[in-house]
Amino acid sequence: MKLGFFVPCYIDAIAPQAAISSFRLLRRLGLNPEFIESAACCGLPMKDMGYTHTACKVENSVASRLAGYDHIVMPSGICADQFKNHFDDLEQTPEVMQIREAAVDLVTFLHDIIKVDSLPWASFPHRVALHNGCHSLRYLNEARPSELMIPEFSKTADLLNLVEGIEVGYATRRDECCGFGGTFTIWDQSCSGQQGLDKVNDYARNGFRYVTSQDMSCLLHQSCVARKFGLDIKFYYIAEILNGDAK
Repeated sequence: MKLGFFVPCYIDAIAPQAAISSFRLLRRLGLNPEFIESAACCGLPMKDMGYTHTACKVENSVASRLAGYDHIVMPSGICADQFKNHFDDLEQTPEVMQIREAAVDLVTFLHDIIKVDSLPWASFPHRVALHNGCHSLRYLNEARPSELMIPEFSKTADLLNLVEGIEVGYATRRDECCGFGGTFTIWDQSCSGQQGLDKVNDYARNGFRYVTSQDMSCLLHQSCVARKFGLDIKFYYIAEILNGDAK
């Protein structure tokens, strides 16, 4: 298996610990991921704003770095969704189609592809709220959206439950958007901020002091809101818990 490890731009700039824990976890599981140099944007912000020409340039630029891998693991559900489901402003050559097929976020890779069933080094004896980000929930199908009458499942919870001592729980409105939305967060700050405040207050009311997710983008937004309003809640990307780095 030729395994690439891609660090999205916002992870590289703002949350490098998410990438570090993810990379170390893959190595700990006996894999040999190749770090793809030069963190880059997947084109999602430009696509969100309708700047198709600019998005195409960005997609072409990043595509040149991703060819030739069986799987391209990235510590970001929202970026994995962009590559897999929306990477379509550039010419859909066989190479591009192969990139779209290979792109996968860490949770899907661990749960579906290598089928991790043991994490003997990981311990986190705390009650933790799990936030499944909108993209991971409804595009990557990593858990059951609460609005669908289908059997319950959660790949994220399955992985977290391999960690010794952890108790996984949810906010009251478990699948409600936290207000992070890329450009939406910029253009409609009042709505985005209120959604974030509703989400972190929901954690607090339910007694959670720790929150995790497969979407670091959501955690960055929520942690900023919690800090602004003085809520004592810690936010960890899922790999930090799975690799035993969360304290």
